Order: sequence, then C-alpha cells, then structure tokens
Amino acid sequence: MKIDLAAGSLDPRLAAQTARAAEAAGFDGLWLAETEHDPFLAAGAALAATQRLEIGTGVAVAFARSPVVIAHTAFDLAALGEGRFLLGLGTQVRGHVERRFGMPWSAPAPRLAEWIDVIRAAWVAWQERAGFRFRSEHFDLSLMPDFFRPPPLAFPPPGPGRPRIPISIAGVGPGLARLAGRLADGFQVHPFHTARYLAEVLEPAIVSGAASRDPAAAGAAPERIVPVFLVPAEDAALREEVRGRIAFYASTPTYRGVLRLHGREAIGERLGRLAVTGRWSEMPALVDDELLAEVAVVAPAAELGAALAARVAGHAERVVPILPFEPDADGRPRNGEAWAVLLRALRSTG
Repeated sequence: MKIDLAAGSLDPRLAAQTARAAEAAGFDGLWLAETEHDPFLAAGAALAATQRLEIGTGVAVAFARSPVVIAHTAFDLAALGEGRFLLGLGTQVRGHVERRFGMPWSAPAPRLAEWIDVIRAAWVAWQERAGFRFRSEHFDLSLMPDFFRPPPLAFPPPGPGRPRIPISIAGVGPGLARLAGRLADGFQVHPFHTARYLAEVLEPAIVSGAASRDPAAAGAAPERIVPVFLVPAEDAALREEVRGRIAFYASTPTYRGVLRLHGREAIGERLGRLAVTGRWSEMPALVDDELLAEVAVVAPAAELGAALAARVAGHAERVVPILPFEPDADGRPRNGEAWAVLLRALRSTG
C-alpha cells in the first residue's frame, strides 16, 4: 500500500517546497486539488523539484477544460516528471460547471467516459504518430496536424501504444465507481465516506464495472485511492475543523447517499437548509461525535497509524491521510514527528 499526502490546492509558489518536504518525509505520492489554484501549475513545480515522488491531480475538474487540452497538459507533465505524473479527473456538480466555469452540463458518468477516451486517443496519436479520429455524442475530432503534435514520450516503457499515464477518476456515488471499474486506472474515493459506504456501496460498483473492463485501462481493476480524515483525540481544534469539513460536504445533496446508508439523511437535509441561508457557523454542531467517528479516524495521536491501517485494510492500494502538513523554511514539516510516527505505523502494517 502506498502512502500519499493530500496537499490541497497549493499556490504554485509553494508547491516545490511542499513537494520536497513530502519526498523527504517518505511519502510515495502527492495529490493537488483544484479550488483556489490550478493543480496543473502546482504539479509542474512539484515535479521539477523532486526525483522520486509521484504527483497527481486530486482532482482537476474535467468539464472545465477541453479533453485535448487536458491531454496536452498531462503529456507535458508526464515528460517533465519522467512518468511520475498521475492524472486525476473529477466531474464537479452542475452548479459549478454551469455557473462557475460557464460550461454545458450533461450526465456526468457518460460524459467523463468520453473525456477519457478522447485523452487516450490523443496520446496514442502523439506517441505512435498515428491518425487522430474520434466521434461521439459530444465530439467529432479529426484535426491533428504534425505542427501541433508533441514528440513521443521517451521515458520507459517506450513501446507501442499509448504512454503509461494513469488516469484516475473521483466520485462519491456508485455511477462513477462503476465507470472507474470499467475504464479508469484508479478510483479516488471522496473524503466524505465511511468504512461501510466504501465496502457496501463503492466496492461492489467498482467490481460491477470491472466485469466489462476496457482493454485501454491498466490491470484487472482500478487502483483504490482512499483519503481519510485523521483526528488526534488530544487536538480539540482540529476535531472542530474536521467537523466543519464534514458538515460542508454533508450539506450537498450529491453526497446524501453516505448519510442515507447510516440512517442519517435528516442531518443532511438540515445542513442543506442552513447552507442555503448562509448560516455556516451553525452547521458543525449538527455533526455529532458518532458521525464524526464514522467519517474520520479519531484516536490518540500515538494510535492513529494503527487505527488508519485497520480502517483501510483490504480496501486501498493508496491511502491518503488527511492531517495538517506545513513545511517550514527548511522544507521540514512543522509537525514532523507526528507524521514520522504515523508513517512508521502504516509502513509496519504493509
């Protein structure tokens, strides 16, 4: 099992420092989100500053961009990192796609499948110097003059076919989990999940999708990438911060399936009403300790690693502990000893 760092949405000016600190701390990968900053810009800075660390978008919003533009960006980042770049895509909800990005909306899973197919078709055209032809519901693509083709990637393995740039997709519900099973190289579980939801809802959907696995995807099933909030029992401030994050996610109708499984859908409806009226400060109080412990791992600091390992055992190829990580001026995490204890505990479990 690989252990990755969720770096959030990094200012590109801080990405190199954070990535070097993550590599020095012993992480296998670093994931960059898209909120206040573009994750691709930060990924470039992080890749240029490291030698071993895998760098991924966790996630970039697919429908905010043309799939060919995404393909170009990922191709360049794969070259920069000599194979260490991981492309992670998400769909976002309708309001953001239409009213924040000004892009059209349609059913997300079928549309994301088209985006992935276009990206891979472009990669094959560039890597093999082959023709470019793709037709689907949303696209009729056939123009790729040599002037606009990047040179083939040279990092191993340089054999025929598309380059090995893994594509993972993120999702909350079973629809995107099924799509990942069929088409993607990885599935990024949303941080707002529980152990039961992962085992009873998402994993069966991944298995169902894998029954018709596309040959363009690597392996027999996608890599499961599982982020989990961590709350040291001694840290009251972080407990309340995570409670607020959970309240924010639980207020969104798209995520209600997690609450429904646990018979807690009424909390989501109340949170949704508070969010609509802007009463954000009242929302965390609705997330009781029981719900907090379902979504997050809450344990004494010395026991967090073992508790996290037990939570994801058999359900993750990559685990992403969500805990503050802030490098100092020398590139060392300020809470480095806590991270060292956590990483040692996770490594010892295999």
